[in-house]
Amino acid sequence: MNNEEIENKLIESIAKFEHNPYGFVMFSFAWGKGALAKHKGPRKWQKKLLIEIGEKLKLGELSTHEVLQYAISSGHGIGKSAMVAWLILWALNTKVDTKGIVTANTDTQLKTKTWPELAKWHGLSISKHWFTFTATAIFSNDKAHAKTWRIDAIPWSEHNTEAFAGLHNEGKRILIIFDEASAIPDAIFEVTEGALTDADTEIIWCCFGNPTRNSGRFRECFRKLKKRWATYQIDARDVAGTNQAQIAKWLEDYKAEGGENSDFFKVRVRGIFPESSIKQFIPTKIVDMGYGKEIQKSSYDFAPVIITCDPAWTGDDKLVISMRQGNYFEILEVIPKNDDDFRIASLIAQYEDDLGASAVFIDMGYGTGIYSCGKVLKRKWTLVSFGGASTKLGFKNKRAEMWNDIKEWLKMGGCLPRNQTLYDDLISPESVMKTDGIQQLESKESMKARGIPSPDFADSLALSFAFPVKAKVNPKNKKRNSRSVAQGSWLG
Repeated sequence: MNNEEIENKLIESIAKFEHNPYGFVMFSFAWGKGALAKHKGPRKWQKKLLIEIGEKLKLGELSTHEVLQYAISSGHGIGKSAMVAWLILWALNTKVDTKGIVTANTDTQLKTKTWPELAKWHGLSISKHWFTFTATAIFSNDKAHAKTWRIDAIPWSEHNTEAFAGLHNEGKRILIIFDEASAIPDAIFEVTEGALTDADTEIIWCCFGNPTRNSGRFRECFRKLKKRWATYQIDARDVAGTNQAQIAKWLEDYKAEGGENSDFFKVRVRGIFPESSIKQFIPTKIVDMGYGKEIQKSSYDFAPVIITCDPAWTGDDKLVISMRQGNYFEILEVIPKNDDDFRIASLIAQYEDDLGASAVFIDMGYGTGIYSCGKVLKRKWTLVSFGGASTKLGFKNKRAEMWNDIKEWLKMGGCLPRNQTLYDDLISPESVMKTDGIQQLESKESMKARGIPSPDFADSLALSFAFPVKAKVNPKNKKRNSRSVAQGSWLG
């Protein structure tokens, strides 16, 4: 055959793999030869996933406008980067005008690991001459399709999400890859999800990564959102070609922390989410101890009632009024950002009277107006500066001190209402590593940069630990005032 006939034969052959990623991978690379001399094909888990994606495509599961979504959590060294490369090359090679994006947890990961792996497999592909590979994109050599038949490497940015909001390719194919997805902000997931609305379009979204964080959207793919995502959790010990000697060393090194049940081993080897994220300030298992836990009124009714107010900082935040008595905590009001300070002060005063509160603590940040209105109402409330000096040794500021008090309160039997926002708030902030051993909590600005909203509900709980509080005593009978309704908090 002449060159034209050979090329037409290649086009015809690869077109048959439109809904067969595994067949494409086996056909496109010279397995057992040259650079692949020691490899006969994909690893077991890779083969299974490639076949499963193909079968779902053949069954027409995307015809109802559903996105084919996969979340793959794994240990180290299992070959996920190769899998990313194969999916990209399959998607481009088998459907004209396929479009897509690839991002990763960091720009460094994207540029030095994800994209170089694609370059390697592109160079080994039988059809490499069909596409141009650059530092930021791979696209068709057909000039008429260069802008419509391509996949781009795009670093994410919480300040510029337009690239993730414009994923439209109606009637064709869209491929999205998130590498090391555990550290990609929720905001990027949300913008991407909201953009995938094209009808009659094959949309395939795959997230890969080590499960380093026990919160966020990647974690929820395996939990709250599991019905939307097909999930894989891959143990590196079960994958051929991984460094079993190193894994054995890790098992020995972390024996004192539980061996294979230690958080390090779970994340780096088993592909299982840890009890708490590596930097998580309050471990998830501690929050779980108090979440939804019921408590008898008699076990906390002796303690003072403390009311708190955490005002909203920005338009997206919430103003939260809460109360704590003993080991009981309740959220009383959640209000969108509100500039009517007198209205809020009057509401707090009503709760103070109805519940016989011994103290009211208000965040100084945006609460000075509410506090001033309280003075007009003859109230003796207290402003709390989250950034102020800690009254205890070992903490960077008052905020870190109060959040640590939440942790200790939960360990001692503190009870939380079943409120998912409160739960997410408590497990989201991370510790800031300090060489002097001083504990510091991640700033709200840093959290928002990760796509994590302000922890307003949890901050309202933290405020209740600002200062020690004594229960009010009725001067007539020398007895503590108790609440008039069955709700409560903790003795600070």
